[in-house]
Parts: sequence; C-alpha cells; structure tokens
Amino acid sequence: MAKNEKVNATQNDLGLDENKKSLSKNKKDKKAKANKVPKKNKAKETVSELKKVTWPKFGTVVKNTGMVLAVVLIFGLVVFGIDSLFSWLIKLIMKI
Repeated sequence: MAKNEKVNATQNDLGLDENKKSLSKNKKDKKAKANKVPKKNKAKETVSELKKVTWPKFGTVVKNTGMVLAVVLIFGLVVFGIDSLFSWLIKLIMKI
C-alpha cells in the first residue's frame, strides 16, 4: 500500500502544479490586457503631465551646473592628490 500512497501523492502534486500554472497564466493574461492602453492616450497623458511641471529658470540651471562642475573638479583634484601621494610613497618604499 505504500506504493499506492506514493502514486497518489505524486498525482496530487501534479494537480497542484497544474492549478498554479493555470492561475499564473490567468494573472498574466489580465496584466497583459490591462497594459494594452492605446499609445495615443499615453502620449496625451505624458504631455499633460509635462505641462504641469514647474521648470527652473535658465539662470538657476546655469548656477546649479556651475556648482556641480566645481564640486566634481575639487573632488577630482583631491583624488589626484591622494593618488600621487600613494604613488610617491610606494616608489619610496620600493627603493628601500
């Protein structure tokens, strides 16, 4: 009887797997149908949202860009200095 129990257990497992697969297919089908919004509507929504955005003034953009470039330059110089220092120390140690 142990063999019959194993056969029944495997059949139950297969039935559960098939149910899970069919449920996941149904979910995928529903998601696919929900995602089929016409592209024209999406484009209109995008344009509508972009009109609502408060864009910064040109001067503000230039000022912020300058700040970013300055910070990047400063950090670049710091990293270059640290790299040069370590390079010099390694050369000094290798000579000894």
